[in-house]
Amino acid sequence: MTGSGLSQRLRRVIDALPLDSGTRVLEVGGAPGAAAREVARRVGPSGHVLVVDRSAKGVALVERTAAEEIADGRLGVRCVRVEEAQLAAGEAPFDLAFACRVGVLDGRHPAERRLAVTALRSMLVPGGPIYVDTGDPLVRLDD
Repeated sequence: MTGSGLSQRLRRVIDALPLDSGTRVLEVGGAPGAAAREVARRVGPSGHVLVVDRSAKGVALVERTAAEEIADGRLGVRCVRVEEAQLAAGEAPFDLAFACRVGVLDGRHPAERRLAVTALRSMLVPGGPIYVDTGDPLVRLDD
């Protein structure tokens, strides 16, 4: 872990993302919230991070570790399978999505991958990229 609580792997992933002030970011499977908190810091008060995680325990952990960012409106969390994720009514689309070690996106569950990518694409601006940590640290999905 580095001084900020991020592992070197997560720091490399976040450093590879094209983040600017105001960027809206969707993180898939973000528990315990370390990456989401750092991304929220980097995109600033005009940006936003939404973590979608299928695990209620994971969501509760993000809610606990990122309570300040959630209270400030810079971060949100939703308990949902990525294959079923969708924008809430009136919610603006996201600029990019990323996932670290999420089986449905990294090749471990190919049957569900198409559903997951379709759901993510529906939540992104047109052409919004999806990045997956495969140890490189990131691969951009081109479907």
